[in-house]
Amino acid sequence: MSGPTRGGWYRARVTTAGRVLSRPAAAISVAFLLVTIAVSLAAPWILPIDPLYQDLASTLEPPGAQFWFGADELGRDIFARVIYGARTSLLTAAGAVVIAASIGVPMGLIAGYFGGWRDAILMRIVDVLLALPGILFAMALIAVLGRSQAAALVAVGITGIPSFARITRAQVLSLRQRDFVLAVEALGGSASYNMFRTVLPNAWSPILVQVVILSSVAILLEAALAFLGVGIPPPTPSWGEMLRTGKSYLYEAPTYGVLPGLALTLTILSLDTLGRVLANVLDDRHEIVEEELPAEPAPPSAAQAEKRA
Repeated sequence: MSGPTRGGWYRARVTTAGRVLSRPAAAISVAFLLVTIAVSLAAPWILPIDPLYQDLASTLEPPGAQFWFGADELGRDIFARVIYGARTSLLTAAGAVVIAASIGVPMGLIAGYFGGWRDAILMRIVDVLLALPGILFAMALIAVLGRSQAAALVAVGITGIPSFARITRAQVLSLRQRDFVLAVEALGGSASYNMFRTVLPNAWSPILVQVVILSSVAILLEAALAFLGVGIPPPTPSWGEMLRTGKSYLYEAPTYGVLPGLALTLTILSLDTLGRVLANVLDDRHEIVEEELPAEPAPPSAAQAEKRA
């Protein structure tokens, strides 16, 4: 293996973030997501308002100095509940991605690397999960586990396992017979070492894209479950729960339903845009690496061969 191959791959990997941020749409999306994460995490310090505090004298209060975006039917601050609702959505997305990736990636690794009966069994499990509609499966699981944030997190995470398993398996199958993988086997590398230290690091690109995409799907699914009344139970702030309740007060308090809907839309749109740009950049990266690789030396001509002889 030549040095430029490793160096070209490393330089392309280092500049991936720069290439993503050079796209205006991705830069705006990243900025919005960072602000959302920072505000939701620092909410207790920058927004000293209890989202659960009820002021029945201020029921459906219009926007003003006390309530910037009005109050809900129980006199709770709508702006504060939207900010704290971001914590609920982001925590659900992060937990769902961890659950889906920690189960789906090893499944895809084992199925693609070993093949045979392992591949057949694991892919049939994936097919069963894919055959079940995600939201119906999540509703059934919540009905068994009970309504709680942990149950919603687990339900959303399980629905994301098949996508990670299939993407990882496809990448492993494309890398399984590559020379560097076979070289590690020939040198006595174990299967686990080869899978996690050789194959997986070279298959991270589509997995990273799937992390971003599943985050948006998880936020949308959590909001849909809450909107249907089977998600995170009140009084925990949730964008979906606020949409479900706010639709009954669109004339009395328009901001009740509009603000959480706008926050949900912008968050999902930002994640989707970032995922698409990241996928395009990572696809272009492979072309850049190929251009940086040294060209194979041309075979000597017949005249050169006779001269050397």
